[in-house]
Amino acid sequence: MVWYKEFGGTELVLIAAFLVFYALFFLRLFRISKLFPIHYPTVIVKFFIRTILFTLLIVAFLGPSIGDMKREVKAVGKDIMMCVDLSKSMDAFDIQPTRLEKVKFELKRIVESFNSDRIGIIIFSSEAFMQCPLTFDQNALNIFIESMNTTLVPSSGTDFEPPMRLALNKLDNPEESSTQQKSKIIILISDGEDFGDDTDDIADDIENKEIKVFTLGVGTESGGMINDSNGMKLDKNGNTVVSKLDVPSLKKLAGKTNGQYFEISDSRNDVSRLINTISKIEGETRDARIVDVSANRYFYFLLGAVLLLVFDLLISFKTVEI
Repeated sequence: MVWYKEFGGTELVLIAAFLVFYALFFLRLFRISKLFPIHYPTVIVKFFIRTILFTLLIVAFLGPSIGDMKREVKAVGKDIMMCVDLSKSMDAFDIQPTRLEKVKFELKRIVESFNSDRIGIIIFSSEAFMQCPLTFDQNALNIFIESMNTTLVPSSGTDFEPPMRLALNKLDNPEESSTQQKSKIIILISDGEDFGDDTDDIADDIENKEIKVFTLGVGTESGGMINDSNGMKLDKNGNTVVSKLDVPSLKKLAGKTNGQYFEISDSRNDVSRLINTISKIEGETRDARIVDVSANRYFYFLLGAVLLLVFDLLISFKTVEI
C-alpha cells in the first residue's frame, strides 16, 4: 500500500484530541455513576463505533493507494518558429501604444498557450537573426520578447525571405528539430511591407516541405506615423512617413503554404483565433513510456466513515438507567 500523505504531526494532534475528549467523557460518566446506574455495554459499543469511524477518517485523509496499474504516458508537441518584424515601421502607433509593444504583449500569450511545444524566435528587417533557438523554456522566451526593439536589426526595409529561410533551415535540421514536417509551424508577424524579391521562392520551398506558415498582420490600412529620435519620421522630401498595413502580401504568403492570415488592427484582434487554429494541429509524440501508477482508494474509507456516522446519529442507546 502506498500513501499519498505521510503520517505526521496533524494526525497525532487529531488522535490526541479524540482521546482527550473521550477521556473527559468517561470521567463525566464516572461522576454520574455515583448518582445513577450506567449501562456500560452501551458506552463501550458507542466508543467502539466512534473509534472505527475516526480511524477510517484518518486513513482516508492519508490517501491510501491500493493495487498496481500500468499507464502509458506520452509527451506530444510541435515545433513553432516565430519570425518577428523589427523594422522601423513597427514603431508606428496606429496600434496603441505601438505596433511592436502590442506584438510583445500578444507574443507572451502565444508562448503561454503552447507550454508543451518548443518555440523559437527570429527577428528580422532586411536581415534575419536567431534571437532564441527552439526551447521549452518559457521564462527565457519571455525575456527575449521583452527585450525586443527596432534597434536590434538594421533599419533598411523589410524582407520576408531571410527570416523564412532561417526558420526553414532550423526546422528542417535533424539536429535541431526531430518532429514530423506536419508538426512544424512558422508564424510570421509583420506590418506586411515586404520589399524582398525572393519571397515566392522561399514560400515554394516551405510548401514543398509541408510546413505551414501563419501570418499575423499588425497595423491599420489607413496607416500610422512612426516615432523617430527627432520627432516623426520623415522621407527624403521632408514629408511625414505613414506606414500602412499591407494585407495582400501577408495573405498571399499564408495561402501559398496552406496556412492562414490573421490580424491585429484597431478593430480586430485575431490572436485567440491564431492560437486555437494552431492548437488543432496534431503534435508529434516525442516520448512515450510505461509507468507504474497506483489508484488512490481514499473514498472507500471515507464512505465507511460516513455510514458509521449516520448509524451513530440515527441509532440511540440507553446509557443512564433511571
